[in-house]
Amino acid sequence: MLDIFLNSELTFTLDMLAAVSFAVSGALVASRKGLDVLGFMWLAVITGIGGGTVRDLVLGVPVFWVVDPAHVVACLLTATIMFFIAPHVESRRRLVLWFDAVGLAFVTVVGTAKGLDNDTGPLIAIVMGVISASVGGIIRDVVGGERSIIMRKEIYVSASVAGATTYVALEAIPLQNAYIVFIAFTVTLIIRGLAMTLNWSLPRHGNR
Repeated sequence: MLDIFLNSELTFTLDMLAAVSFAVSGALVASRKGLDVLGFMWLAVITGIGGGTVRDLVLGVPVFWVVDPAHVVACLLTATIMFFIAPHVESRRRLVLWFDAVGLAFVTVVGTAKGLDNDTGPLIAIVMGVISASVGGIIRDVVGGERSIIMRKEIYVSASVAGATTYVALEAIPLQNAYIVFIAFTVTLIIRGLAMTLNWSLPRHGNR
């Protein structure tokens, strides 16, 4: 019972951190587009909860923010704060990418964990982690009129795949859940961070 409680608390915390991280990236896009406060809120919310919503719908489980609206409230508060401070933040494009990277890592872990918790099997759990991690950023870019990050010559989805695969692999050995979460999160964030810093990319079709 204690393990179940700790797992649920950890999942809630990770979902919240992911929502806020993605909400910041959504709000920064709103700032670049010169939107009003409602525009900030809209982009922050749909970016913050988009990936997790798709994840829960596909898994057939109660949608996390419907069960507990705390995530939506957190996104709205984040948007409001960012409305006042974003115009004073330099290199907002770079900040969007870093907050998106943090959100990517958090959601990858949560999505993979939820997949395993719902007995989907290792492969589908990895798919759940990747889908839930990438959808928020895709929604943000489409609504914000940006070129979708998955269409750019960058390592993005691959970082999520690596983190999700790490999580599944570590679940097969006797290791505390907190360590598994930390390692999988770190793998995802490091790969994505290095890709942004060093301009890493995978070979593309036609070598373009």
